[in-house]
Parts: sequence; structure tokens; C-alpha cells
Amino acid sequence: MLRTALRPRWLGALAGILALAALFTWLGFWQLGVAKSSAREEMIQRAENSPTVPVDTLIAPHGAFPGLDSSRRVSAVGRYDADRQFLVVDRRLAGVAGSWVVTPLVVETTGARLAVLRGFTTANQAPPPTQLGTVTVVGSLAPGESPSPAAGLPEGQMGSIDLSILANRWDGDLYNAFVFAISETPDATKASPAPGQIQRVPPPSPDPGMSPRNTAYAIQWWVFAAFVLWMWWKMVADEHRRETGVPAPAQAGADPSGGELT
Repeated sequence: MLRTALRPRWLGALAGILALAALFTWLGFWQLGVAKSSAREEMIQRAENSPTVPVDTLIAPHGAFPGLDSSRRVSAVGRYDADRQFLVVDRRLAGVAGSWVVTPLVVETTGARLAVLRGFTTANQAPPPTQLGTVTVVGSLAPGESPSPAAGLPEGQMGSIDLSILANRWDGDLYNAFVFAISETPDATKASPAPGQIQRVPPPSPDPGMSPRNTAYAIQWWVFAAFVLWMWWKMVADEHRRETGVPAPAQAGADPSGGELT
């Protein structure tokens, strides 16, 4: 059968089949990318269109992070604890190197602390909020970040928003989440002595998984790729059987007289 497959006619057909299979495979991966993009857009639109809710309706202090509500807009009323503010170093915004400014908000309803990413700064020290009274924060809910090496960092700096470390550093209860601040009322950013020193940090795009419809399309293209390869192999096998007189597998157990062999 190998000799049949190596004939120029079948090698030429194989070249065309491989090109077609490669195209189908590429189309499958393209549809997979569309599936991820479509699901992300749907999730972002759903989060933006969902009404802002008090943070306590989604998560309680020390409670598990509500994964399905990642990026959901929440509100919290409380007072900033400026003494426990810190910088998250080695961050970038619009290509500029700097740090995130993270300040704990003591939420009025629970007395627990909620880490608020107030903004981005290029300063070496975290600019404190000038609004020390009651403030209403609206932001995008996010889970804590993975631990990052903190060796060698000075006091008041961290490598990531590691909530397990904050639970040991901050007094009292802690929310197992942080918030990308979108707005503050009164707006501490505008009230800062150095306007523009702190810039809002846009929340990252969520990881929503795949759109089922486009994922099914991707699988269909890969099935097509496998099918054309199988068809080439079947045609080569059929010609080989015709030339050698070997019966097809379905005919191997048949009686020449028309009955079944036993």
C-alpha cells in the first residue's frame, strides 16, 4: 500500500489535501480566538450594564471571592485609613513606569477594610488622600493578586496586592477582594495638592472562557481537517485493494455464493 501512496498522482493529491487540512486547522484556531473575544466582550458589556451594588451584597469580610462577579461594579461607603496605605511597585500605565496607590477603606456597614486601588503614580511615596472624612467609592471588583517577592522592598511598598499578607498587617476584618476605583465622592483625586499626580487605573479585561457557538465552529473545522486526510487515505487504500485483489474489510467475511461464511 505504501508503494501506491508514493505514486506521483497520490503524492500530488496529498500535497493539496495537506494544504486544505492546514487551512481548516488555521480556521479552527481563528474561530477559537473569536470565541474568546466574543465571550470577553459579552462579559465586559454585562458588567458595564449591570447596576452598581453595595459591596456587601456580593462578598462578606473574609468570605470567598464571587468569581462570577469579577469586574462587577460595586460601591462602598467608609473612611480611608491613610496610615496603612502602600505602593505596589513595578507597574505601568500607558507605557509609563510607576506604582499603584492602594489605600484601605474602612467600610461603615461592617467595619472591615477593603483595599482600594486609588490610582497610579510616578512618585516614590504614596500621595495620601486629602479627603479623610466619609467617602463613597465606586469601583470594579477584583480578586487578590498572586504573591510576589517582597524581599528588599522598603516599608510601605509591596510587589502585589497579596491579601494574605494584608490580613496579617491590617487590624480587624478584611474583604477577600480589592477594588479598582472608578470614582470617589468627594473626589480625593481632584482635591489632591498636585492635580494629575494620581491617575485612575482601568480594570483588566476579565477571563470569561469561551463562547460555546464559536467553539463549536472551531471543532467543526478541525473535524473537516481530519476528514479530508482520512478521505485521501481511503482512496489510496481502495486503489491498492483493486490492484491486488484484496477484498474490502466489509467483504472479507462474505461467501462467494452470496451467503455468510460460518
